[in-house]
Amino acid sequence: MSAHADNHAHEDDHGHHHKETFVTKYIFSQDHKMIAKQYLITGTIMGVIGVFMSMMFRMQIAWPEQPNVLFEAFLGKWAPDGVMDADIYLALVTIHGTIMVFFVLTAGLSGTFSNLLIPLQIGARDMASGFLNMVSYWLFFLSSVIMVLSLFVEAGPAAAGWTIYPPLSALPLAQGGSGMGMTLWLVSMAIFIASSLLGSLNYIVTVINLRTKGMSMTRLPLTIWAFFITAVIGVISFPVLLSAALLLIMDRSFGTSFFLSDIFIQGEVLHYQGGSPVLFEHLFWFLGHPEVYIVILPAMGLVSEIMASNSRKPIFGYRAMIASILAIAFLSTIVWGHHMFISGMNPFLGSVFTFTTLLIAIPSAVKAFNWITTLWKGNLQMNPAMLFSIGFVSTFITGGLTGIILGDSALDINVHDTYFVVAHFHLVMGISALYGMFAGIYHWYPRMFGRMLNKNLGYIHFWITAVCAYGVFFPMHFIGMAGLPRRYYTNSNFPLFDDLANVNVIITIFALVGGVVQIIYLYNFFVSIFYGKKATQNPWKSTTLEWTAPVEHMHGNWPGEIPHVHRWAYDYSKPGHDVDFVPQNVPLKDGEEELQH
Repeated sequence: MSAHADNHAHEDDHGHHHKETFVTKYIFSQDHKMIAKQYLITGTIMGVIGVFMSMMFRMQIAWPEQPNVLFEAFLGKWAPDGVMDADIYLALVTIHGTIMVFFVLTAGLSGTFSNLLIPLQIGARDMASGFLNMVSYWLFFLSSVIMVLSLFVEAGPAAAGWTIYPPLSALPLAQGGSGMGMTLWLVSMAIFIASSLLGSLNYIVTVINLRTKGMSMTRLPLTIWAFFITAVIGVISFPVLLSAALLLIMDRSFGTSFFLSDIFIQGEVLHYQGGSPVLFEHLFWFLGHPEVYIVILPAMGLVSEIMASNSRKPIFGYRAMIASILAIAFLSTIVWGHHMFISGMNPFLGSVFTFTTLLIAIPSAVKAFNWITTLWKGNLQMNPAMLFSIGFVSTFITGGLTGIILGDSALDINVHDTYFVVAHFHLVMGISALYGMFAGIYHWYPRMFGRMLNKNLGYIHFWITAVCAYGVFFPMHFIGMAGLPRRYYTNSNFPLFDDLANVNVIITIFALVGGVVQIIYLYNFFVSIFYGKKATQNPWKSTTLEWTAPVEHMHGNWPGEIPHVHRWAYDYSKPGHDVDFVPQNVPLKDGEEELQH
């Protein structure tokens, strides 16, 4: 198999010497490195939109019904005299959640790093299909454009929450955001799922078929294991969301009632009968929970690689890490019901989902202990990538502990649909995945752009972001335990919550500072592309194959023969060698044993 891949790669190498035009190099590129950059920049733009929305609705929660010039400028008719309309508040929450979960953390993180690293780290010239890879990106771009366009629909964008539960999402007449805005949301997501499936199939085939000579599965870096299993989860679970979206479109446009039953509007009985909104919840969360791991697994892989490289130590428990990735992948598909404990679920079924949910804490804990043990007594290089990796472990543990409460059907009832839930999933999935993404960008930026990011700006970016992230989401646990419900555009009508108003103001100030400080990162990112210090071939002294390719980008990755692999990916500080890292393509010395990992 590997020999076949190598021969195929040679043919590819000779076939790519034709002159590339601007269009074929930068726009309709089939080079995985360029497609990775396209994913990253598109995901960054979507991220700016998503974060800006969160800052808008945080200001509304902190200072409800107060005129705000920003609202008037950006929301127009939805903020008469600068006071935010209740409908647009829910629409902002909906589109913010959709953009961050799917377009930034799924496509921006997995699309960027799977594309960049899979061929380079397994020793392949490119993806199995460059054309499908290009189509996958452009479908993602198209779905992003449609999602943004839905913001400008006259009746308003989708406003049923990012989970788009019926009947709000199934009845076009339910509210303004249930009309054309909801239709565009569904079209955008259908195209996004097609993009995700094409990408995932490409990643799976590439890892299985195109590994270079000597690159056995047990010599793969943990990044590749994470991307590979993430792609497998995507192929299994994304079609279920597609089926839910298609059935929802049929309910909305063709008179079916898959998700609708006995609906009354202003005393009038609608003709729907026999459907079940809970069926939609099952279909949505069968994707929705694996989706959490589609988001977090790539970040786990990146962090494992960065920690080993910057601790100058082999990753601790390599095989246990792989086993825990596989366990997480399996368990993630049988825990979706814990999102539905108050949907009228049979208590026995609730206990089954509680058991499987608490079970998934075990492989997650294995990973956390192994990261901490990798850091233990290491020669730590505290660059921005390493700081974000350590920050990832911190937020993953903090957010994961509250998941034990939410995963228990008896305890969950008390805090379900409060800010406690918001705090939990933002820490464990949102902030952790973003930290993993930032760590990956700081670490592999020289590989992507041939230049270095400014380290001092990176330190400022990390510390302010880290303080603000905890400043926003840590207090949310307490206002959630006090009973404050999520998605309410104002709490001023409830005297019970008057004492929590000041906490909401503090949270909002942290959110605004944390959002604004991302400008430092954006400045660093875009300016360094042109003016950053030129990168050496292997600036972090890492062992994996991507650092053996020349800094100058070329379609095919290596100018001559593809390097062969002789050892696993984590030979750091190995006794008997003059330097503290031995790249994978360096043959074993006489009498040298490959590490038993």
